[in-house]
Amino acid sequence: MYSGWDEITDVIIIGSGFAGLAAAIEACNAGASVIILEKMHAPGGNSIISDGGIAAAGTEIQNKLGIKDSPDLMYKDMLKAGLSLNHPELVRVVTEKSNEVLEWSIKYLGVEYMDRIDIFGGHSVPRCYTPVGVSGSAIIKRLLLKLDELGIKVRTHSYFKTFIRDPDGIISGVVVRDNYNNKNRENGIDRRIRAEKGVVLAAGGFSSDVQFRVAQDPRLTEKIETTNKPYATAEALKEALKINAMPVHLSHIQLGPWGTPDEKGYGVGARFSDYIVFPYGIVIEPGFCKRIINELADRKTISDALLNIGHPCIGIADRKAVEKSGWNITSCLEKGIVKQFNHLEDLASFYKLSLNNLKLTVDKYNRYVENGLDEEFHKPILAKALPISSPPYYSIRTWPKVHHTMGGVQINARGQVLDLDQHPLKGLYAAGEVVGGIHGACRLGSCAVTECLVFGRIAGQNAAT
Repeated sequence: MYSGWDEITDVIIIGSGFAGLAAAIEACNAGASVIILEKMHAPGGNSIISDGGIAAAGTEIQNKLGIKDSPDLMYKDMLKAGLSLNHPELVRVVTEKSNEVLEWSIKYLGVEYMDRIDIFGGHSVPRCYTPVGVSGSAIIKRLLLKLDELGIKVRTHSYFKTFIRDPDGIISGVVVRDNYNNKNRENGIDRRIRAEKGVVLAAGGFSSDVQFRVAQDPRLTEKIETTNKPYATAEALKEALKINAMPVHLSHIQLGPWGTPDEKGYGVGARFSDYIVFPYGIVIEPGFCKRIINELADRKTISDALLNIGHPCIGIADRKAVEKSGWNITSCLEKGIVKQFNHLEDLASFYKLSLNNLKLTVDKYNRYVENGLDEEFHKPILAKALPISSPPYYSIRTWPKVHHTMGGVQINARGQVLDLDQHPLKGLYAAGEVVGGIHGACRLGSCAVTECLVFGRIAGQNAAT
């Protein structure tokens, strides 16, 4: 059927986020010609709107600060959060190469990171690095600059339609619709591109594909918003499944517990919750003003607790918490997403809370901080934590949003996609959120960028050989 080709190259990359661009760089450096396909009008995918945080263990900065960490500890943290559903071999690759890929991003790409290390829920120690600008665009821009130096441009408006297999079953190319228009999907012309060496699937997750995600988790209807861009959908994943790629963990869909119903998408409030409230403050259920969870638990644990409550809860922190966090919350306040109050009485009045119950909860938490032990939920009391007692007080309504899909196709340590019989689908590699098995039931914060870059590089290198 596909005897003729409109174009021939060595390696085809489907997707232009962290994983796809890293794969393209490595394939090019291995001597291969590369074509990158992106269905939207600009490169970057969901990666460009993330905060760009990358988790790495046993780093030079950790050593200087006296933080004891190792790939083995990061491995254990990822398996604990993932309820041990993670595929151990893949987790080992991510954790053991985490420091290497951080250094690669700094020394080879030129990414600049903030002079701080954060800890997010589920991590045992601070190991999360955030790029200057607090945006994944900082990394995407450096990846694109490096590709520009290598003479490679991302082909936008290029929609991947299906894989082409030769008579021996090898994935030998793709059908792509050029001049694709997301608003008019019939627009454009179909072309056949041959890959002499390999195809890398790096098309991202399906958080915005309501129909597909509801089939996996019926709770996640259109009533649950997402932090993702609207084109984070499952078409490319479905095409992989049609050629018998092994599906893994498709029903494990992560919700970001730091979301708020008071703004669309990822927004600015998420960082206030994740960087300030969860480490240094509390989350209360407004009916009884009681804490509901260890605020530094993993994302699944907190999200499930919120969903069990059934309505938005309230995150509370004070001036000292903001100062200790080192984050500027001006934009949160200006947009009205985070509220500021001079007294707890004002906060209670605004949300129609029982002032007496609120004070009891705050006083109890403050005792835990002073004693260094959370007797109720066993939240780690951070070294910089202080009692919630320094006005002004800040608050945010928090409610989960679909954020990351842990499920996807199965790969091996070389980035090869495996079929239903656990054999490599010859010629097909994958990396990034379209891959399943790395995070198990729950992904730890900042680990997505790490695994995208680690396996993006691996897939690119091996696809080019």
